[in-house]
Amino acid sequence: MNGSNKILKKTRKIKVLNKKKITQNMLRITFSHEDLSDFPDNERGGYVKFLFIDNNTKSELVRPYTIRDFRKKQLELDVDFAIHNEKEGYAAKWASEAKIGDEIFISGPGPKNLVNFNCNWFFLVGDMSSLPAISINIEALPENSKGYAVIEILSENDKQILSKPKSFDIHWVVNSDAENSHKKLLEKIKPLKWYDDNPSIWVACEFNTMKALRNFFQNEKNINKKNMYISSYWKIGIDQEKHKVLKKNDSISWLNE
Repeated sequence: MNGSNKILKKTRKIKVLNKKKITQNMLRITFSHEDLSDFPDNERGGYVKFLFIDNNTKSELVRPYTIRDFRKKQLELDVDFAIHNEKEGYAAKWASEAKIGDEIFISGPGPKNLVNFNCNWFFLVGDMSSLPAISINIEALPENSKGYAVIEILSENDKQILSKPKSFDIHWVVNSDAENSHKKLLEKIKPLKWYDDNPSIWVACEFNTMKALRNFFQNEKNINKKNMYISSYWKIGIDQEKHKVLKKNDSISWLNE
């Protein structure tokens, strides 16, 4: 088992095969390489870590991104990048400037973070950083599922057509001011019909917004922690290295409450 895990999570080289804007601020890059020949199938919703070298410090930078799709026969890996301003993060800047044929190293895959399918209904909340993961969760729901996804996007032109169950509703919140994300999302969330006390809650977004949403679902809706996936993908004003430490400490504190 340990040997197998080492093979699956080894470092691989991948090459840009194609890139296209799927919405105004979302870029999809398709990668391919023979190194993907032993990449495991059925990993949609897991993640890979892109490996960069900081030009200033020469240290390694790691950036996780959701596996939007992997086509084993073609050895094609799709990854979506949120692209939205001149102060892009390291990975988003690389993705914006990437050209067909460019190569980069990844590690992985990491585990999937899916909704709890044993719950009666589903409530997903996130921003554009988690939209690929939210999309995969929605597409994985049983056809008779009910619930909501509330998704913050930067522009009306960032709405995507997602395959969803008939009784599952998607609400888009257009907001380009990350400082107000928690207010905008809660304004949309609070009036929605609450079906019963056994929902699966899935939240991934900016750190401060995540904490506000976590407080709402845990303290106002009394959701058990075991029925919640709560994660921050980034934090306003700090880089991913500092965010990673903050996120880990916050998670430990919350789980030990």
